[in-house]
This record gives sequence, structure tokens and C-alpha cells, in this order.
Amino acid sequence: MDVIVEKLNGILWGPWFIYGILLIGLFFSIITRFLQVRHIKDMFVLMFKGEKSEKGISSFQAMSIALSGRVGTGNIAGTATAIGMGGPGAVFWMWAIAFIGAATAYVESTLAQIYKEEKDTEYRGGPAFYIEKGMGQKWFAVIFAVAALIAMLILMPGVQSNAIAGAVENAFGLETWITGLIIVVLLGAIIIGGVKSIANAAQIIVPFMALAYIIMAIIIIVMNISEVPTVFALIFSSAFGAQEIFGGIIGSAIAWGVKRGIYSNEAGQGTGAHPAAAAEVSHPAKQGIVQAASVYIDTLLICSATAFMILFTGMYNVQDEKAAEGADPFIHIGQFNSGGLAGDEQMTFAKSIEAGAAYTQYAVDSSLPGFGAPFVAIALFFFAFTTIMAYYYIAETNVAYLFRGSTEKIFIWIAKIAILVAAFYGTIRTSGLAWAMGDVGLGLMVWINVLAILIIMKPAIVALKDYEKQKKEGKDPVFDPRKLGIKGADFWVEYNEKRNNK
Repeated sequence: MDVIVEKLNGILWGPWFIYGILLIGLFFSIITRFLQVRHIKDMFVLMFKGEKSEKGISSFQAMSIALSGRVGTGNIAGTATAIGMGGPGAVFWMWAIAFIGAATAYVESTLAQIYKEEKDTEYRGGPAFYIEKGMGQKWFAVIFAVAALIAMLILMPGVQSNAIAGAVENAFGLETWITGLIIVVLLGAIIIGGVKSIANAAQIIVPFMALAYIIMAIIIIVMNISEVPTVFALIFSSAFGAQEIFGGIIGSAIAWGVKRGIYSNEAGQGTGAHPAAAAEVSHPAKQGIVQAASVYIDTLLICSATAFMILFTGMYNVQDEKAAEGADPFIHIGQFNSGGLAGDEQMTFAKSIEAGAAYTQYAVDSSLPGFGAPFVAIALFFFAFTTIMAYYYIAETNVAYLFRGSTEKIFIWIAKIAILVAAFYGTIRTSGLAWAMGDVGLGLMVWINVLAILIIMKPAIVALKDYEKQKKEGKDPVFDPRKLGIKGADFWVEYNEKRNNK
């Protein structure tokens, strides 16, 4: 299994694809005239403006579900692993992919709104829907839906539950299978209620834990305030290989920064597009702009919080991929010591930690003894748990795309059972295999979705221009696809007819 998964990742995450994702994000940024900068104010105003309805959820709830998927183990364990494998410079490349990825998130989320459907009194949409309606290629849409189901129900839940189990065991000594049972019981109770239940849970849990996590990072930064110039110098010099010790891993910094950046913020993956389609808005561009903000919140705030906690306390290693077989594969490169340990002691201490959430736990512990492991374990539990919730919602949406009637209901129950089994299994398997399988699932979805949105991006760009034009005229933008020459947006045609008849 290890060999197969490794070969698949080699194909899916080749160097040309890593750099290709960066170039595609830059292309979308240019073609939208860097909307992620121009519309920062709108991002946060629109976030709280939308109202939920019987059929749809509010903009904030949609963003909360999207953030549930984005803010997970990738923010804590993933960021730590990126630093461990790619050096502090990986943080810079995570920032880069977040900045340009916000434009990608806009495109895919706006397309999801344009081509959404009303199905069984709920709004449904996402890549499978916009691939079929925008490209007219149902077979390609089916491939995405199947890939999404494999990723969301089998390959990726284990990454989240594995990280939870590891952090809880490290903090409280609880056996991983017990944590697995707790996850299964809580998850089962929530997903039975469907999208509304998931949205209600996400809008409470995600903002609360995100705020608490950021506050903890600020406390650690303040405690180590004199190291601010050193840390930022370390990040930038490592990102471009300016220091000799980082010269050999600049490729790893970019690769791990981009890979973990995408894993965390999901821009281009298509997952955030699913809840975006469920939002009740008057214009697709509104939710596209809100979803762009979720990328910022995920990476520029949460991932940065993790990175700063690790770097400010010096609790990290960098793996030397060229290390001789049998030799110690880690090089400790902490430039300062805030944890009260002598240099040699800190080096030995850090070498005993596997790259992942434990880095963050020991980082917080070094500044606040006895507090780090429990705090990070609790934060990771909520972040990763809500991500599994979001995975289920995405899976359910793709089941709704593929099946109808009683067959759909049967497969929805199969999806519920499958994700519960995958979540439990993830708690008892090795973290290396869990992450590798998660990368395969992520790679499959990114490949298909990015190709699709490159082909059918025009309606999203037209919608943005229409939104901006109506805003300039002092109107609250309303979407009419017929006036804009956008075909296949059947929901909006019917929506406008009902509105005009009132």
C-alpha cells in the first residue's frame, strides 16, 4: 500500500504540477484584477449580510462550512509538517498560495452559485454541477463526483481523525481507538441532521476555536517579541535559499508550502464550492467574494498562528532528504531558545518529536508549561472534527448529483456509514500513510477541478464585472444570466421569473 500510494503521489504532485498551481492562481488573480485586494472590504461586509432561507443557508453559514473544510489538521499538523520537511521557508510559500489562491476560490465558488440547482427543497451545487452545465460534459462531471466521493469518504477523513487521536494521546494519554469511538458518536449525531445541522454546528464551533487559537499565537509572539525580526528573516531567507543551510531545500520549501497550503485552504480543490452553492444570495459574485475571504482566514491567520508558535519557540526540525541511509534524518536549525532549555537539551528534545501536531504542542508548552499539549489537542479536535463534517456534506452533495429518488437516499446512508468507518480507521493507522492517502485524494480532486475551471471560467469573470458595475450604480447587485449571455444557469432564470411575478 505504501509503495502504491507513494507512486500515485509522485504522479499527482510532480514538480510541474506544483508550479502549475502557482501559475494558475496567478493567472486568475490577474484576470480578476486582483479582486482579493480590491474587494477586501466587500469580503467581510457580505459575509454577515446574507440571510438564510428554507432552501438555502446564510453567507456566513456557507463560509463556516467552507472554513470547516479548510480549517483542520492541515492548519496545525500540516503546517508543522511543511516546516519540518520544507524548512521555515515553506511558510512563505503557504502565504503565496493563499494570496493567489483566493482568486481561484472566487472563480470556483462563483461558478458553483451560477450553476446551482434546487433539489429536494435544498440548494445543491459544486464542481460536478458546473462541469456538466458549463462544459456540457456529463462524463467529466461524473468522474469528479466519483473522485470526490472516494476522497471525502475514504482517503481524507483518516488524516483528520489520525491527527486528533495522536494529539489527544500525546496530551491526555487516551488510547487512539477510544478517541475514534468518541469521534464516530459525535459525528454520527450531527450528520444525521443534514446540511442545516452541519451549518449550525460549524457557525458556532469554527469562529470560536479559530479566535482562541489566534489569541494563543499572539500571546506567544508577545512573550517572544524580541525575536520578531529573527523569525521573519528566517522565513524569507529559507524561502529563497539565501542561507547555506536552506540552499539545498528550496525546492522542498516550495513543494511542501504549496502542497500543504492547498491541503489547508483548499483553493482549487473544489470543496469550498459545494457550501458556496448552498448560500442564499442575490448575485453569485457575492458568495464568490466571501469564499475568497475564507482562504485568507484559513492560511494567513490560522496557519500563520501555528507557524509563529513553532518558529518563535524554536521547536522545529528540518528533514534532510539527502541524509545517508541509517543516519539521523533531522537537522535542528532553531536559532534561538525561548523554552528555558539549554541548546543541546532542546536539540535532543526536538529530535524526538515526529513532524506534525506534536511540534505545535511542545512549542506552546515551551512558553506555557503544561498548557500546550491539552490546548492544541482540544483545538485540533474541533478543527479536524468540523472538517470531517464538511467532508460528509461534500460527499452528500455529490451523491445527490449522481443519484435520484430512493437510490439517492440509500447511497446517502452508505456515505454516512463509510465516513464513520474511515474516521475510526484513521485513528488507528500510521500518520505517514494517512497523510499520503489524503494527498492522493486531494490530488485527484485538484487535477479535475482546476482543468474544469480553466475551461469554463468566463461566466465567473462576467459575473464579477456585472457585480462591480451594479455596485458603481449604487444598486444591490442582482444576477440575470440572460442579460449577460450565460447559458445553463437555469436556477437563476427561474428565480428571476418568480421574483418578477411577485
